[in-house]
Amino acid sequence: MKSYRKELWFNTKSRREFINITPMIEQCLTESGIKEGIVLCNAMHITSSVFINDDERGLHYDFEKWLEELAPEKPYEKYRHNDTGEDNADAHLKRTIMGREVVVAVTGGRLDFGPWEQIFYGEFDGRRRKRVLVKIIGE
Repeated sequence: MKSYRKELWFNTKSRREFINITPMIEQCLTESGIKEGIVLCNAMHITSSVFINDDERGLHYDFEKWLEELAPEKPYEKYRHNDTGEDNADAHLKRTIMGREVVVAVTGGRLDFGPWEQIFYGEFDGRRRKRVLVKIIGE
């Protein structure tokens, strides 16, 4: 069995952002040479996420609106976590909702997706360097 590991680094311009990382994961799969196996992608920070969904602007807008309704950024004093001097309690909650990681099957050297599926990096407390781990195992 082969194993491949790579870190993808991001520095978003805004506090919250969704980035389609599917092409980067496909490049990692090509570099790995693995034809049958699994890909694990996980956010290495507790205020960011990796998830699978459709790459459609309206849906991304709906995610942003829905997440902000569930865990609004402000008022900052609403959250006990922010008593520590932080202002990112909402980002921790949003990450929990959207998830830490995804696992995708690899079949015939390709990501084995359903229709419209893409992999996204979700940033909820951006404007600083963060990373995603890509781990691929298989033959």
